Amino acid sequence: MQFELGRIATADFVHVDVMDNHFVPNLTFGPQMVERIQATSPVPLDVHLMIDEPERWAPEYAELGAASVTFHLEAATEPVALARRLRAIGARAGVAVKPATPVESLFDVLDEFDQILVMTVEPGFGGQSFMPETMPKLALLSAEARRRGSQVWLQVDGGIGESTIAQAAEAGADTFVAGSAVFGAGVPDAAIAALRATAGRHVHAGTR
Repeated sequence: MQFELGRIATADFVHVDVMDNHFVPNLTFGPQMVERIQATSPVPLDVHLMIDEPERWAPEYAELGAASVTFHLEAATEPVALARRLRAIGARAGVAVKPATPVESLFDVLDEFDQILVMTVEPGFGGQSFMPETMPKLALLSAEARRRGSQVWLQVDGGIGESTIAQAAEAGADTFVAGSAVFGAGVPDAAIAALRATAGRHVHAGTR
């Protein structure tokens, strides 16, 4: 694990997917493994919780020292209250939406979150193809954030590579999760640099 993390030391964050085999049909690891990753990672953790009952479990990941904890809007009962709790612990608070979930309900509470994650694949499995039909939703969020002067980060996750990162940047994303495109490359740090450069060339004129 330490070797793999060392290969992406130039990344801004390590994105850690936590799945419970209920909210999504896959099971990964829980707090104990995240704590081990936290202890060995050369960069901060960005924990993405694809789990039921985030109000019950999300604060524990913030308490472990994760820099950012993102839960799903579809699973949360009181997303704003949970975001405030995560911030009070000291983590950045993120909320994620599946490809089919509308984002208009987030417009009036944008600043309650530090980042909004627009899933560009169905959550639960890696290696899926990027869904371009999610880009109008991302563009809506970006336009609304600019209109309100919000500093919320707009993150995308799923099928992100050299071509798709350009589409996402043009639509307003400023934070990008890349798995296969990085770890499947011969030199992950070089892949990170290339993706960063591509995103920079296509970043939306109004992106923060």
